[in-house]
Amino acid sequence: MIYLLKYFPIAISILKTQGLNALFKRITKKLFPPSQKEHTPAIRYSVASRHHHLRFQENTDPEISIVIPVYNKSLYTFTCLKSIQEASDSSVYEIIVVDDASSDDTVQMLGDITGITVIRNAENKGFIQSSNTGAKAAKGRYIVLLNNDTIVTRGWLDALMHTFRHFPDAGLVGAKLIYPDGRLQEAGGVVWQDASAWNYGRYDNPDKPEYSYCRAVDYCSGACLMIRRQDLIALGSFDEYYSPAYYEDTDLAFRVRKAGKKVYYQPGALIVHFEGVSSGTDVSKGTKQYQVVNHKKFFARWQDTLKLHRSNGDNPQLEKERNVKKRALIIDALVLKPDNDSGSLRMFNLLGVFQNLGYKVSFIAANDLTYHPVYTRQMQMNGVECFYQPYLESVSEHLKFHGHLYDVVLLSRVNIAEKHIDAARKYCMNATILFDTVDLHFLREQRQAEINQDKLLLATARMRKQQELTTARKADKTLLVSPVEIELFKQVAPDVPVALLSNIHKNQETISGYQDRKDILFIGGFEHLPNVDAMEFFIKEIFPTLHALKPDIRLLIVGSHLPEKIAAYASSHIIIKGFVPDIKPVFDHIRLSIAPLRYGAGVKGKINTSMTYGVPVIATSVAAEGMKLEHGRDILIADEPEEFARQIIRAYDDEQLWTSLSNAGKANIEEHFSFSVAERQLNDILTNHPNLGETVDQAISA
Repeated sequence: MIYLLKYFPIAISILKTQGLNALFKRITKKLFPPSQKEHTPAIRYSVASRHHHLRFQENTDPEISIVIPVYNKSLYTFTCLKSIQEASDSSVYEIIVVDDASSDDTVQMLGDITGITVIRNAENKGFIQSSNTGAKAAKGRYIVLLNNDTIVTRGWLDALMHTFRHFPDAGLVGAKLIYPDGRLQEAGGVVWQDASAWNYGRYDNPDKPEYSYCRAVDYCSGACLMIRRQDLIALGSFDEYYSPAYYEDTDLAFRVRKAGKKVYYQPGALIVHFEGVSSGTDVSKGTKQYQVVNHKKFFARWQDTLKLHRSNGDNPQLEKERNVKKRALIIDALVLKPDNDSGSLRMFNLLGVFQNLGYKVSFIAANDLTYHPVYTRQMQMNGVECFYQPYLESVSEHLKFHGHLYDVVLLSRVNIAEKHIDAARKYCMNATILFDTVDLHFLREQRQAEINQDKLLLATARMRKQQELTTARKADKTLLVSPVEIELFKQVAPDVPVALLSNIHKNQETISGYQDRKDILFIGGFEHLPNVDAMEFFIKEIFPTLHALKPDIRLLIVGSHLPEKIAAYASSHIIIKGFVPDIKPVFDHIRLSIAPLRYGAGVKGKINTSMTYGVPVIATSVAAEGMKLEHGRDILIADEPEEFARQIIRAYDDEQLWTSLSNAGKANIEEHFSFSVAERQLNDILTNHPNLGETVDQAISA
């Protein structure tokens, strides 16, 4: 306890002198605009923590082992450990501190901390041997090698782990490093032909888009690295050829790549690094002099590989990701929120399909050019380069100066496509221009007008039709989501090259069986007006019949942007959930899903999503169209209120039918809406000469 009381205020004093207060002020007031304040690193130490012991949870089977080699500098070590305790969301980790024969009071300080493993070297062996000693003692499936002169920030550990889960070829993952004053220290490393190394982005603004997306790199600093323990063992850990320090991290990265895996820079893991604390900055003396010595050793070992690299300083913007051969730019209306609406989910998954085909993917939310602290960051962690204010003035400006880099430009939704397609054609000379309709807006509006007998809306639908057809004729190819819409294009615009690219889903594990489920579900974003109409129709016209026939059934309503007029229907039998961040628990226990849409277009994500979880669906004809679903085999279809209610009861009470529909729904997803299907469709679209296109009949057969 005495050391916690002693070290905590002193650690705060060090951080103040090193500029941590300036870090807070600069990040919140200068580096990040007001819309991004949630993105500010959460490095806060409460005075109240002085009254608690520094304890860590002991794990006998940790997923992650955090190895921290230390030599003196006890205040930095304490501060590093304190930041891990406060900022690590994952609790399944162990901490191994390797004390390299420190001569200060490190031993006593570490002795007052519970729940960590401390290994003490009898004599000073240097950074490399100490790191390897800690790695050998690790029990986790993943090892994090972390300097003691660091402060980790909220979510760092989960971000590193996310990289391995998202990128199957990940072999080594490093973090975004910043100085205590808020400047960028490193956004991945570049190794030039002469073996000299650059910390990419050094001293720049760390939140610029070019530093904020995950990407494959030459190396990442050893200040923070994550690797699978089995891979580290197979590679032989840090090579003592470079003892006592320097170039061992770069060499490890090159060995990882030689073994067929990639090194990724993950900016979602943000680390404050007090560079030079351990070894100083003078390369003519002390440990730092080995930076020069090991530069020569590294070059001698890897000179054949380095022949493929550019000469020092040559075109760093391209050299930072020299293996990128194809680039795609996606321009949509808003930041994608895949847990809010089907359109966002489809596009979010489509970004991944582009990546699977070898494209570097860039994204612009054209309507407001905003950064979202959750959803933009999610795309960036997945390797999507996102452009936003204040670093982007306009879409046209970006196309003018960078359009020549792109091989594909995809314009999503007609209003966005119409606005930007001329600039894309002008400036993106090397690109295939795709117009992604998402759904045919004019068809949806026309159906709505017919149901409501609204002549004004019908006139609007006619204008929308002209808008969509005019835009489609300017594109190299127009993407449609269903065979029904392709057949419609065959009639109204047979001259337009089209292709099928539908919704994209992955089947989920079905945990609960029929007997463990109850109630029915409607899911859908309520900014989409057909969903509002569907719920009013169901509650007013269908639910009274259903309730009379089966009083124990409850309706759960899940969806973002719930309007008051729908929320007002809440009762003991109509449960209003609104937006639910994690829908899996809902789908794990619901028996049926409904899609009582009276109008719409495209393919219905609510049906796809329900089927991925093995939940059978009762839908109207409009809702089920274009999905190759057969009544009684894959889905139950009814349009009249009383018949819709009876179909619900039919599936609700028949376990054999329920099981058959559940299995058939998943089979439909795998056959028509899986990632592999979308990857094949997109590859065909981009492989064929864009100006030749496909005939409508070919698109339908695909």
